Amino acid sequence: MLDGLRGEDSIAELCRREGIAQSLYYKWSKEFMEVGKKRLAGDIVHQANTGEVTELRLEARALKEVVAEQTLDRPELSPRELVVTFTDSEGYFVSESSVYRLLKTHDLITSPAFIVMKADSEFKDKTTAINQQWQTDFTYLKIIGWGWMYLSTILDDFSRYVIAWKLCAGMTSHDVTETLNLALQAS
Repeated sequence: MLDGLRGEDSIAELCRREGIAQSLYYKWSKEFMEVGKKRLAGDIVHQANTGEVTELRLEARALKEVVAEQTLDRPELSPRELVVTFTDSEGYFVSESSVYRLLKTHDLITSPAFIVMKADSEFKDKTTAINQQWQTDFTYLKIIGWGWMYLSTILDDFSRYVIAWKLCAGMTSHDVTETLNLALQAS
């Protein structure tokens, strides 16, 4: 916001140019002078729910213990999910990268539960017209307060057109069959 700040600009000129009240500038300036240096040093944290700066000091050791404890209690959670759990339960924000580094130093990062396969640069059986080959896929979406929803799609390989789709409560063969029936009706 303060791009182009020059030494000869007065505070009034700066505020007028940036469209902010002088009182807001002085409030920000005071907050930085009182708290900014401590915040930059990592001595204080933001309270997650209010966003207000509080003088609550979290020692690094205590923070690491809480995060490691939650990790051991919930080993199925990713670092991102652990951040959300920590923020919800403790009321403080911790970055995902900090949690990841902490878990990595304690050798708590688990390998993925799937086998990664290398993709070919081209399909072996190339299509030359529509409706020669279809692809089906499920995409899962977590909707807060509802749970997991699954989007079943049928895609024409040649035109890359979505022939049919259906939002499902599960990923069963019945859901795929219903989506295939919709695609057959559409084609």
